[in-house]
Amino acid sequence: MSTSPSNLANSAAAAAKSSTRPANRVGTKSRRGFAAMSPETQRRIASEGGKASHASGRGHRFSAEEARDAGRKGGLVSRRGKTNATATK
Repeated sequence: MSTSPSNLANSAAAAAKSSTRPANRVGTKSRRGFAAMSPETQRRIASEGGKASHASGRGHRFSAEEARDAGRKGGLVSRRGKTNATATK
């Protein structure tokens, strides 16, 4: 069985590519960046971001009344359905 030089080059390139980079498989997800960190590390970094936001004056903390109003509005929209989202009842 003879193999042409171009076929050898193509198979060598394919082998080199597959050994340096994992194949993309449907249904598998790699954990990269924030998702690859431990939950404790994620929590610590998120906490630092929240503290910095509040320290700069851009942070917001809902009062009980604001939270109640937001929950009521969200519940109304989800019950109406997509076709009547702008109509009032």
